[in-house]
Amino acid sequence: MSTQEDIAVTYDVSNDFFKLWLDRRMVYSGALFEGTDDLEQAQTNKLRFFHDKTRLTPQSRVLDIGCGWGSLMEFLSVDMGVGDVNGITLSNAQYDLVKAKNLPGATVDCISYLEYQPAEKFDAIISIGMFEHIATPEQARSGEHVALYREYFRLAREWTRPGAYFGLQSVIGALYPRNRQELRDIAWGTYTIFPGAITPRPEVIFQAVNPYWEVMEFYTRREHYAKTTAEWARRLEANEALIRERWGDRVFEDYKRYLWGCVMAFEKGYQSLAQVILRRID
Repeated sequence: MSTQEDIAVTYDVSNDFFKLWLDRRMVYSGALFEGTDDLEQAQTNKLRFFHDKTRLTPQSRVLDIGCGWGSLMEFLSVDMGVGDVNGITLSNAQYDLVKAKNLPGATVDCISYLEYQPAEKFDAIISIGMFEHIATPEQARSGEHVALYREYFRLAREWTRPGAYFGLQSVIGALYPRNRQELRDIAWGTYTIFPGAITPRPEVIFQAVNPYWEVMEFYTRREHYAKTTAEWARRLEANEALIRERWGDRVFEDYKRYLWGCVMAFEKGYQSLAQVILRRID
């Protein structure tokens, strides 16, 4: 899996840097542009989608695996009134920001899911944009990734009560690029911006959930993520002068290349986005 050092490369550039080009909630994952062209509303749509699909109520106890800067945790706690919201992240910068929010009924831990041991079982689990960090590119090439994904799903089941739902969002591999430059651009983004991470194939997810979870619903949101990354790229470019001044030319150039590379990959179908609703097998 991605190490804490890998995670720092990806997420610890600077909280202020990400605030410049993400939405106001700082959601660093694909939005859901249903009935809107506005990024802010589209991200709220996505958070509400997972709240509704995992059957959450104010009495629920829920875990956010890979909680980021706490956008989902804040939405569930403050907007939806869920009473017991828990998050884990490997990023120190993200952990500090979530702690500073002091969300009602919420707790956060800076820990690997492999070491996490909750005091109580959960009614539901949501994980958005963390699944890509479970296996490294090397582990995927060697075939180890399926066992790693299956262990992740086993642990998730262990942490839940009977009848629990699990909402999962992950970038997934789709078509293979035949253009060498496009292949190099995708690989560059993987190793430079997301070291230690790899996008799974959808069939691998179906394979790894067994025998712990049943796939109830499966959605692909390729065009939605293309739209999300294009909006991020435009916001990044709108802040070019400030980014170059505060974080240097290299950071701006790297993220510009990465974000427009994502737009290309999603528009051409090399990558897609999966939203999977799972129910615990009892």
